[in-house]
Amino acid sequence: MKNTSAITKCNIMNNEKLLDQEYWDKQYTSKSTGWDLGKVSPPIKEYIDTLKDKHISILIPGCGNTYEAEYLLEKEFTNVTVIDIAPTLVKRLQEKFKKNPDIKIVLGDFFEHKGKYDLVLEQTFFCALSPELREKYVLKMHQLLKGKGKLVGLLFSKSFESGPPFGGSKAEYEQLFKNYFDFKIMETCHNSIAPRANSELFIEFQKIVLK
Repeated sequence: MKNTSAITKCNIMNNEKLLDQEYWDKQYTSKSTGWDLGKVSPPIKEYIDTLKDKHISILIPGCGNTYEAEYLLEKEFTNVTVIDIAPTLVKRLQEKFKKNPDIKIVLGDFFEHKGKYDLVLEQTFFCALSPELREKYVLKMHQLLKGKGKLVGLLFSKSFESGPPFGGSKAEYEQLFKNYFDFKIMETCHNSIAPRANSELFIEFQKIVLK
């Protein structure tokens, strides 16, 4: 009989090795960034426009070229942190925003990041992770958010033959997040970009304070 726990651990290690810092940095050095919209994602832009408090602490993990952060700064938010594992990208962002004190740019592994945030924006980070890391993602998000903090953004509601990106379904996400978050919104986006129409879920999850 096969040792399934050993197989699972092996799969996680293999996927982490495949999707490591070297892999992601290569995507930027070779300009193989097909996920890049070239602008802030419309559903997230619309959500940002509803936020009144410009001083809340905001994290964007796996930030990429971080048009979302750029838009936040344009709207005069004052406490934005972005993190990515790709050195080439981070160096570029540090140069781009070097004169702006309202953004902190971090080179590092999301799962090792320390901090507390009112809001985490999810935009093509979850889908870039090996599916074996999804429970770890949920736990880390819960840890990083303040007492009534929110995880807001987009998840794919479709399957892919291979990844990244890695897809999923609403039912799968409900099972994954239900013990740690209240679902304020989880519905098909009405304003996705055309190539992603009817294949994205907009989520607004609020942290459950565990006793």
